[in-house]
Amino acid sequence: MPEGTVTRGTTNPNRLRRMDRWLSHAHGTALRGARCAPLAVDLGYGAAPWTAVELLERLRRVRPDARVAGVEIDPERVAAALPYERDGLSFVRGGFEVPLPGGERPLLIRAANVLRQYPEDRVRGVWERLCGRLAPGGLLVEGTCDELGRRHVWVALGPEGPRTVTFAARLGGLGAPSDLAERLPKALIHRNVPGEPVHRFLRDFDRAWATAAPYAPLGARQRWVTAVRALAAAGWPLADDVRRWRQGEVTVRWAALAPRG
Repeated sequence: MPEGTVTRGTTNPNRLRRMDRWLSHAHGTALRGARCAPLAVDLGYGAAPWTAVELLERLRRVRPDARVAGVEIDPERVAAALPYERDGLSFVRGGFEVPLPGGERPLLIRAANVLRQYPEDRVRGVWERLCGRLAPGGLLVEGTCDELGRRHVWVALGPEGPRTVTFAARLGGLGAPSDLAERLPKALIHRNVPGEPVHRFLRDFDRAWATAAPYAPLGARQRWVTAVRALAAAGWPLADDVRRWRQGEVTVRWAALAPRG
C-alpha cells in the first residue's frame, strides 16, 4: 500500500514557479552533469497535474531530456492526470515509498504542500525515507506556499540530511519578512516562538527590513536586498548571493535555523 495520506489537493497553475526557478539554479549543475536523462519526482501534485507539467517544462530549459514522474496517493487524481502524459512525463500512484518503474532513483524529489498536514514528529522520518530514494547527488526539496505561490518557504536536503532553508516572496505585496512565517514548512512552523533560531531570524529580518525603509522609494527589491545584506553582516550564514536576493529570495544554512533539541 502507498505510504501516506491523501492531501487536500489544492493546486493552481504557476503555484510552484518560485521553487522551480530556484531548483533550476541550485540543482542545474547536477541536472546537466547527469550521465543519462535525469528523472525528477513531483510528489503529491494534487487534484490537477499542473505543477508536474510545469516542472518538466522548466527543467527542460536546463536539461532538454529531463523527465518528470508525478506521484499521487489518490488513484482518482492519477487517472485524471493520465491524459497529460507525454514523452518525459508520467503519472503513478504512490506515496513516500516513491514507486518508480524498475526501482529507478530520481535525481530530484519535490514535495510541496504535502507534509503540512502531518504531525511535526513525522517529518524527520519522511525526510529520511525520501532521501533514501534519491540517486547519488540527488536533492529533496520540501516546503509550503500560499495558494498562488506568492510566499514560499522550503528546505533542501541531500542524502546526509537538511542543508538549507529558502524564503521566497513576491516582494510587491510583502508587508514584512515575518509575513512568510505562516508558510514555514512543518519542521519549523511550530518553532517560530521566542528561544528558537527561526524566530530570532525572522525578528532580525524584520528589523533589517524596517531599517531599510529609506530604500523603499527605489522599489521593494532594493529594500529586500539591503535588508538581506544587513542579515549577512550580522552573521547569519547565507548560502546565496545578490543574484538570488534580487529574485526575492534568501537561503540560510539549515544549521542556523534548526529547531533546538
